Amino acid sequence: MANFFELPRYIAIEGPIRVGKTTLANIIAERLHAQRVLEPEDNAFLRAFYDGERGAAFQTQFSFLVERYQQLRALEAGPNSNKTIIADYIFEKDKIFACVNLSDAELAVYNRYYEIFREQVPTPDLVIYLQATPEVLKKRLRKKKAASEAAIHEDYIGEVVKAYEHFFFHYSASDLLVINTSDIDFVERHEDLQQLLRRLTEPIKGTQYFLPLGAESASA
Repeated sequence: MANFFELPRYIAIEGPIRVGKTTLANIIAERLHAQRVLEPEDNAFLRAFYDGERGAAFQTQFSFLVERYQQLRALEAGPNSNKTIIADYIFEKDKIFACVNLSDAELAVYNRYYEIFREQVPTPDLVIYLQATPEVLKKRLRKKKAASEAAIHEDYIGEVVKAYEHFFFHYSASDLLVINTSDIDFVERHEDLQQLLRRLTEPIKGTQYFLPLGAESASA
Protein backbone atom coordinates (compact mmCIF):
# COMPACT_ATOMS: atom_id res chain seq x y z
CA MET A 1 0.00 0.00 0.00
CA ALA A 2 1.31 3.45 -0.87
CA ASN A 3 2.46 5.66 2.00
CA PHE A 4 0.50 8.92 1.86
CA PHE A 5 2.06 10.34 5.03
CA GLU A 6 3.43 13.83 4.51
CA LEU A 7 5.81 15.52 6.95
CA PRO A 8 4.31 18.43 8.89
CA ARG A 9 4.99 21.74 7.16
CA TYR A 10 5.14 23.82 10.32
CA ILE A 11 6.92 22.31 13.33
CA ALA A 12 7.48 24.24 16.56
CA ILE A 13 9.71 23.18 19.43
CA GLU A 14 8.91 24.29 22.96
CA GLY A 15 10.03 23.82 26.53
CA PRO A 16 11.46 25.71 29.51
CA ILE A 17 14.72 27.65 29.74
CA ARG A 18 17.86 25.71 28.66
CA VAL A 19 15.96 22.59 27.57
CA GLY A 20 17.58 22.69 24.12
CA LYS A 21 14.87 24.16 21.88
CA THR A 22 17.08 26.25 19.61
CA THR A 23 19.74 23.54 19.25
CA LEU A 24 17.19 20.98 18.15
CA ALA A 25 15.37 23.47 15.91
CA ASN A 26 18.64 24.24 14.09
CA ILE A 27 19.44 20.56 13.64
CA ILE A 28 16.00 19.62 12.30
CA ALA A 29 15.84 22.70 10.05
CA GLU A 30 19.19 21.81 8.52
CA ARG A 31 18.17 18.19 7.91
CA LEU A 32 14.82 19.17 6.36
CA HIS A 33 16.19 22.21 4.50
CA ALA A 34 13.54 24.23 6.30
CA GLN A 35 13.12 27.88 7.16
CA ARG A 36 14.35 28.60 10.69
CA VAL A 37 12.26 30.82 12.95
CA LEU A 38 14.22 31.65 16.08
CA GLU A 39 12.70 33.47 19.00
CA PRO A 40 13.54 37.18 19.40
CA GLU A 41 16.04 37.52 22.24
CA ASP A 42 16.81 41.24 22.30
CA ASN A 43 14.54 42.70 24.96
CA ALA A 44 15.53 46.01 26.51
CA PHE A 45 13.63 45.21 29.73
CA LEU A 46 14.83 41.64 30.35
CA ARG A 47 17.80 42.38 32.59
CA ALA A 48 15.72 44.75 34.71
CA PHE A 49 13.13 41.97 35.08
CA TYR A 50 15.73 39.44 36.23
CA ASP A 51 17.05 42.05 38.66
CA GLY A 52 13.56 42.39 40.14
CA GLU A 53 12.92 46.02 39.19
CA ARG A 54 9.38 47.27 39.77
CA GLY A 55 7.21 47.21 36.63
CA ALA A 56 9.84 45.42 34.54
CA ALA A 57 7.84 42.18 34.35
CA PHE A 58 4.97 43.80 32.44
CA GLN A 59 7.33 45.79 30.21
CA THR A 60 9.33 42.66 29.39
CA GLN A 61 6.30 40.50 28.72
CA PHE A 62 4.47 43.02 26.57
CA SER A 63 7.60 43.69 24.53
CA PHE A 64 8.00 39.94 23.88
CA LEU A 65 4.31 39.67 23.01
CA VAL A 66 4.57 42.28 20.26
CA GLU A 67 7.84 40.91 18.86
CA ARG A 68 6.58 37.32 18.77
CA TYR A 69 3.32 38.40 17.17
CA GLN A 70 5.08 40.38 14.45
CA GLN A 71 7.46 37.52 13.67
CA LEU A 72 4.83 34.75 13.49
CA ARG A 73 2.28 36.94 11.71
CA ALA A 74 4.74 37.33 8.83
CA LEU A 75 5.18 33.57 8.29
CA GLU A 76 4.05 32.02 5.03
CA ALA A 77 2.42 29.05 6.74
CA GLY A 78 -0.80 27.21 6.02
CA PRO A 79 -2.39 24.82 3.52
CA ASN A 80 -1.40 26.96 0.53
CA SER A 81 2.27 27.15 1.46
CA ASN A 82 4.95 24.72 0.28
CA LYS A 83 7.49 25.95 2.80
CA THR A 84 8.71 23.80 5.67
CA ILE A 85 9.10 25.91 8.82
CA ILE A 86 10.90 24.98 12.05
CA ALA A 87 10.37 27.38 14.97
CA ASP A 88 11.93 27.25 18.44
CA TYR A 89 8.80 28.55 20.16
CA ILE A 90 5.01 28.73 19.93
CA PHE A 91 3.00 31.89 20.42
CA GLU A 92 1.32 30.47 23.53
CA LYS A 93 4.72 30.53 25.22
CA ASP A 94 4.17 34.21 25.84
CA LYS A 95 0.99 33.48 27.83
CA ILE A 96 2.77 30.79 29.88
CA PHE A 97 5.38 33.30 31.06
CA ALA A 98 2.80 36.04 31.53
CA CYS A 99 0.85 33.84 33.94
CA VAL A 100 4.03 33.20 35.94
CA ASN A 101 5.34 36.76 35.98
CA LEU A 102 2.42 39.21 35.96
CA SER A 103 0.05 40.38 38.66
CA ASP A 104 -3.70 39.86 38.20
CA ALA A 105 -4.17 43.50 37.15
CA GLU A 106 -1.29 43.35 34.67
CA LEU A 107 -2.53 40.03 33.30
CA ALA A 108 -5.98 41.47 32.66
CA VAL A 109 -4.48 44.18 30.44
CA TYR A 110 -2.09 41.73 28.78
CA ASN A 111 -4.88 39.26 27.95
CA ARG A 112 -6.85 41.81 25.94
CA TYR A 113 -3.97 42.17 23.49
CA TYR A 114 -2.96 38.52 23.61
CA GLU A 115 -6.37 37.31 22.45
CA ILE A 116 -6.39 39.73 19.49
CA PHE A 117 -2.87 38.75 18.44
CA ARG A 118 -3.44 35.00 18.87
CA GLU A 119 -6.21 34.97 16.28
CA GLN A 120 -3.82 36.36 13.67
CA VAL A 121 -0.86 33.97 13.94
CA PRO A 122 -0.69 30.46 12.43
CA THR A 123 -0.86 27.30 14.53
CA PRO A 124 1.88 24.67 14.03
CA ASP A 125 1.01 21.30 12.51
CA LEU A 126 3.23 19.62 15.09
CA VAL A 127 4.67 20.80 18.42
CA ILE A 128 7.65 19.05 19.98
CA TYR A 129 7.59 19.65 23.73
CA LEU A 130 10.98 19.16 25.38
CA GLN A 131 10.89 18.35 29.08
CA ALA A 132 13.65 18.24 31.71
CA THR A 133 13.74 18.30 35.48
CA PRO A 134 14.47 21.61 37.23
CA GLU A 135 17.74 20.11 38.50
CA VAL A 136 18.93 19.32 34.96
CA LEU A 137 17.92 22.76 33.70
CA LYS A 138 19.72 24.50 36.56
CA LYS A 139 22.87 22.53 35.77
CA ARG A 140 22.65 23.49 32.09
CA LEU A 141 22.05 27.11 33.03
CA ARG A 142 25.18 27.19 35.18
CA LYS A 143 27.19 25.50 32.42
CA LYS A 144 26.00 27.92 29.73
CA LYS A 145 26.92 31.02 31.76
CA ALA A 146 24.96 33.34 29.49
CA ALA A 147 25.31 36.94 30.68
CA SER A 148 21.62 37.66 30.08
CA GLU A 149 20.64 34.73 32.33
CA ALA A 150 23.09 35.32 35.17
CA ALA A 151 20.40 36.85 37.41
CA ILE A 152 17.83 34.05 36.98
CA HIS A 153 16.88 32.69 40.39
CA GLU A 154 16.85 28.90 40.63
CA ASP A 155 13.36 28.92 42.19
CA TYR A 156 12.11 30.65 39.04
CA ILE A 157 13.21 27.65 36.95
CA GLY A 158 10.95 25.40 39.02
CA GLU A 159 7.99 27.74 38.55
CA VAL A 160 8.49 27.81 34.79
CA VAL A 161 8.74 24.01 34.59
CA LYS A 162 5.45 23.64 36.49
CA ALA A 163 3.76 26.19 34.21
CA TYR A 164 4.88 24.30 31.11
CA GLU A 165 3.71 20.97 32.52
CA HIS A 166 0.29 22.42 33.29
CA PHE A 167 -0.04 24.02 29.87
CA PHE A 168 0.93 20.97 27.85
CA PHE A 169 -1.17 18.62 29.98
CA HIS A 170 -4.18 20.47 28.52
CA TYR A 171 -2.73 21.22 25.07
CA SER A 172 -4.80 20.14 22.04
CA ALA A 173 -4.28 22.85 19.40
CA SER A 174 -2.06 20.59 17.26
CA ASP A 175 -0.38 17.20 17.26
CA LEU A 176 2.15 16.94 20.08
CA LEU A 177 5.32 14.90 20.58
CA VAL A 178 6.61 14.97 24.17
CA ILE A 179 10.32 14.30 24.77
CA ASN A 180 12.00 14.11 28.17
CA THR A 181 15.51 15.43 27.52
CA SER A 182 16.90 14.80 31.00
CA ASP A 183 18.69 11.68 29.70
CA ILE A 184 18.87 12.56 26.00
CA ASP A 185 21.66 14.50 24.28
CA PHE A 186 20.96 15.33 20.63
CA VAL A 187 24.38 16.96 20.23
CA GLU A 188 26.74 14.51 21.94
CA ARG A 189 24.87 11.26 21.25
CA HIS A 190 24.31 10.72 17.55
CA GLU A 191 21.96 7.78 18.09
CA ASP A 192 19.54 9.91 20.14
CA LEU A 193 19.26 12.34 17.25
CA GLN A 194 18.87 9.62 14.64
CA GLN A 195 16.06 7.98 16.61
CA LEU A 196 14.18 11.26 16.82
CA LEU A 197 14.66 12.04 13.12
CA ARG A 198 13.31 8.58 12.27
CA ARG A 199 10.34 9.20 14.56
CA LEU A 200 9.54 12.40 12.70
CA THR A 201 9.18 10.43 9.46
CA GLU A 202 6.24 8.56 11.00
CA PRO A 203 2.70 9.89 11.65
CA ILE A 204 2.13 11.64 14.99
CA LYS A 205 -1.52 12.01 15.93
CA GLY A 206 -2.80 13.54 19.13
CA THR A 207 -0.29 13.44 21.99
CA GLN A 208 2.54 10.92 21.74
CA TYR A 209 5.78 10.34 23.62
CA PHE A 210 9.28 9.78 22.34
CA LEU A 211 10.95 7.48 24.83
CA PRO A 212 14.77 7.39 25.13
CA LEU A 213 17.05 4.35 25.08
CA GLY A 214 15.51 2.78 22.00
CA ALA A 215 11.96 2.56 23.33
CA GLU A 216 9.09 3.10 20.92
CA SER A 217 6.73 6.06 21.06
CA ALA A 218 3.56 5.54 23.03
CA SER A 219 0.19 7.19 22.53
CA ALA A 220 -1.48 9.08 25.37
